[in-house]
Amino acid sequence: MTQDLLSARGEDLVDRDGDKIGKIEEIYLDADTDQPEWALVNTAMFGTKQTFIPIREASRSGDSLQVPYESSLIKDAPKMDADGQLSQDEEQQLYRHYGMDYSESRSDSGLPEGGTGRVDSTHDDSRGVVGNDTSGPETDSAMTRSEEELQVGTTQRETGRARLKKHIVSEQVQTTVPVEREEVRVEREPITEGNRDQALSGGDLSEEEHEVTLHSEEAVAEKRVVPKERVRLDKDVVTEEREVTEDVRREEVEIEGDGTDRVDRR
Repeated sequence: MTQDLLSARGEDLVDRDGDKIGKIEEIYLDADTDQPEWALVNTAMFGTKQTFIPIREASRSGDSLQVPYESSLIKDAPKMDADGQLSQDEEQQLYRHYGMDYSESRSDSGLPEGGTGRVDSTHDDSRGVVGNDTSGPETDSAMTRSEEELQVGTTQRETGRARLKKHIVSEQVQTTVPVEREEVRVEREPITEGNRDQALSGGDLSEEEHEVTLHSEEAVAEKRVVPKERVRLDKDVVTEEREVTEDVRREEVEIEGDGTDRVDRR
């Protein structure tokens, strides 16, 4: 497992639920045991936020390294400068945050006696897999010069919500409808041979009353619900350009010695 941890740089690190936390940038060793102790993980979408996460109890999960911690615990971890070493106070804060035992015998640097630094993927056959400090006094004749590169990506977040809501409004509608009514009209017709018998069927003189029923139409309003249209919400994706500005750091190598006054700016 030690070899797996040492070769885990550049791999994804996931929490105990298998959710991705970030990409492993560096591995730190315990100077007493030469065992991997901490992983420096890039946890921000733009690559500028780094978090120290203990990997003593890490295990392999497919192509990723899995730690037994919740992502919320890792998110709230103290943020330390990734400058190659942790101070005693910084390491104590990390141990306390992750609920790990902290040894009081550690040196002033906050690391086990003898110090520890970042792991370089080298191999020493005489003592197994170890890491060389890339910036400390115990390195070989070469040193590694590093610089930060800006990694820009995108993440999706909620910017608002839209909903359809309908309510009832009242309005006055006026229309015209034709109506009919009956009216009385008096018709007179002369006595002829054709209607004489009917006209003389009564008495000579008499009083008589005849009633006619009149009818008329009235306008009647009736309401019913009629579907008119269907309304839905849809989304369109609009692409626009955004500028991202960040400060990046780099290491510069200086050559010091008799008769030498030169800075390598590469």
